[in-house]
Amino acid sequence: MSDIKINILNSDDSITNIEAPTDMGLSLMEILKGHEYDILATCGGMALCATCHVEIVSGFDKLKEISDDEYAMLDTLPNITSTSRLSCQLRISQEMNDITVRIMGDGV
Repeated sequence: MSDIKINILNSDDSITNIEAPTDMGLSLMEILKGHEYDILATCGGMALCATCHVEIVSGFDKLKEISDDEYAMLDTLPNITSTSRLSCQLRISQEMNDITVRIMGDGV
């Protein structure tokens, strides 16, 4: 099975489930944009703008470790949480199945 389920915690606290392919090398940002979520991604996925900021509500422990560059960009945000990540830096993988994210970037 090459698709995984990602849960999106919406602003009204409802959850939307989306499917994401693991065999295309896509980032979480690209998946969210593809499902028409309002992600600005001003820098195009280079970890330079933080407009694709998400909070990992559940499943944070399933993610690869954060890079110094990603953390440096997140550290500039006023609404950073202990489970904040840049969705452009999260490549879709089987390990991410069933994570829950809240979109935090400027596009919301």
